[in-house]
Amino acid sequence: MREFNAAHLEVKKEVTEGFQTHPFECGWASEAIFFVMVEDKSGETASLEGDVEISHDGVNWAKEGSSFGPLKEKGLSFVRVTHFGNWLRLNCRVGGSNSVFKLLVQIALKE
Repeated sequence: MREFNAAHLEVKKEVTEGFQTHPFECGWASEAIFFVMVEDKSGETASLEGDVEISHDGVNWAKEGSSFGPLKEKGLSFVRVTHFGNWLRLNCRVGGSNSVFKLLVQIALKE
């Protein structure tokens, strides 16, 4: 039987500028999926995009190469990741004028 874990990294977080999700230690897993739910958004040309980042120690970060976006509407998006070492997070950017996003970000891990 495969091992599985899911965790909320951000819950109903309102963002108006770039941010990084809470880092998650997941070296035991062989695959991960970040789910990004845009629950609400405002702003004329609002957009949200992000990059997956990896770390060996949870302090120093490097781009992994996977990304999502640009998200411009409410709804669920995801990005899959493999070969990531020990720590994962998303580094997100908010674009547009007077942009506000209300987000739920979850990570799902499997071995």
